[in-house]
Amino acid sequence: MSVVSALPFLKPGRQRRHTLPASEFRSLSPEDAISVFEIEREAFISVSGECPLHLDEVRHFLTLCPELSLGWFEEGRLVAFIIGSLWDQDKLNVDALTLHKPHGTTVHIHVLAVHRTFRQQGKGSILMWRYLQYLRCLPYVRRAVLMCEDFLVPFYHKSGFKVLGPSDITVGPLTFVEMHYPVRGHAFMRRNSGC
Repeated sequence: MSVVSALPFLKPGRQRRHTLPASEFRSLSPEDAISVFEIEREAFISVSGECPLHLDEVRHFLTLCPELSLGWFEEGRLVAFIIGSLWDQDKLNVDALTLHKPHGTTVHIHVLAVHRTFRQQGKGSILMWRYLQYLRCLPYVRRAVLMCEDFLVPFYHKSGFKVLGPSDITVGPLTFVEMHYPVRGHAFMRRNSGC
């Protein structure tokens, strides 16, 4: 049997071409910083007028702790991402916006953003779920924290986050709610966890 007849979806004489995976999740690298920043800028400037991370801060975190980021790529194009860093205190303060504490046990989720053409499709919820499952594979992580505007509290609550109270951090006139997610039962200790 020829290869062509074994692959009925190819017309005779056509070569099978390499294609990118339809959907891929992976840690981000400094090379992804511009794509990350473009999505973030569009997502946040239109809503709040401020970006959680500027381009140099995106590069900073993707260099220091790329393992605490997660990007969703479709056909090689970044469509959504999360950037986090380690923190070593109970509550976030202004230092948490720019520092990575390598010996911390708390992941500070700086930003989750979805490209505008992929919004309202559940991608943010799916990405957050995958990210939290991934954190369970990291033995040093005990919890995740984030700060968000009031209107986003229900979104994060659906992912399992609980409100800690008002954040000590403000950005201009913007105020935030601090939320946390306990990372329970480390997946790396269970069989078939994928870790």
